[in-house]
Amino acid sequence: MAEVLSQNEIDALLNALTSGEVDVEEIQEVDSASKIRKYDFRNPQKIAKDQLRTLEIIHENFGRLFQTFLSGYLRAPVKTNILTVDQFAYSEFSNAISNPAFLSIIDFKPLNGQILIDISTNVVYSIIDRLLGGDGTEKQEIRAFSEIELSLLESMMNKIMPIIEESWQNVVQLKPKLDKIETNPQFAQIVPPNETIALITMNIDIGATEGMLNVCIPYLVIEPILDKLSTRYWFSTEQRGLSEKEMAAVRERILNTRVPVRAELGSTTLNVREVLNLQRGDVIKLDTFIDDMAKIKVGSQVKFVGNIGVSKNKMAIKIANVVKDGDEID
Repeated sequence: MAEVLSQNEIDALLNALTSGEVDVEEIQEVDSASKIRKYDFRNPQKIAKDQLRTLEIIHENFGRLFQTFLSGYLRAPVKTNILTVDQFAYSEFSNAISNPAFLSIIDFKPLNGQILIDISTNVVYSIIDRLLGGDGTEKQEIRAFSEIELSLLESMMNKIMPIIEESWQNVVQLKPKLDKIETNPQFAQIVPPNETIALITMNIDIGATEGMLNVCIPYLVIEPILDKLSTRYWFSTEQRGLSEKEMAAVRERILNTRVPVRAELGSTTLNVREVLNLQRGDVIKLDTFIDDMAKIKVGSQVKFVGNIGVSKNKMAIKIANVVKDGDEID
């Protein structure tokens, strides 16, 4: 906020201007100089802070889904959290990657281009150890990945594609596909070195092993959907209800769901000795009478009662009544 001058200071300034002690042009030059802002052409800021915040929300969701998946996949406690979300030139990111590395190049269809996921090698070694029956705690030396290890890791990354799709669904309907896995950063040039990227850096803990997971998204890939990368758009789409088409799809799936249906003539309780002594021709007394209706269960709940009969030489049951919630079954 600009400083407020007192009346005495105003009078002194006017007197200085009148006497020539202060030049008006010098004051204007100082004002114009203060409006100059430095701009780094090597690292142009193409993505607004609001759009970076939306990317952070998307990847917070991705982190939650990813740690849930990985915990079950590895049978180990996994924890993730976002450290930073910022934009850089691609060369800054690629030059910081160690060799060997674990780089997953993913086609971001229907958007044009690819993104890159970089996972720290110590975390990847721990994942391999757990997939092969170890506890993932043994420290391993930096080495190249074998063909078997890369096959296991490729299978895991393919299972992560639906997680990426789900985390982006409020912004765009993606169909991500794993293109390839690279271990040499020089062969993972998905964009020119001076191209702007959004870099999401996450911390990942697998048991006692801690490392980083970086998601590199080139500006050229998300440029067509930049108008959707705003928190206002995010929350407006997040709160929308299901469309008629989505409701019809849900209804169709529910109607085609198979549920077990069985008719129960009656029941009784026997001890183990009685079960062991059962012989052919023995009669087991049930808790129902011959005139009672049979219970028809859908799943574990009684929903109908009916009469036992025969239809086309097969045993059948004819529904007599519908059992509503709270009704007593006689």
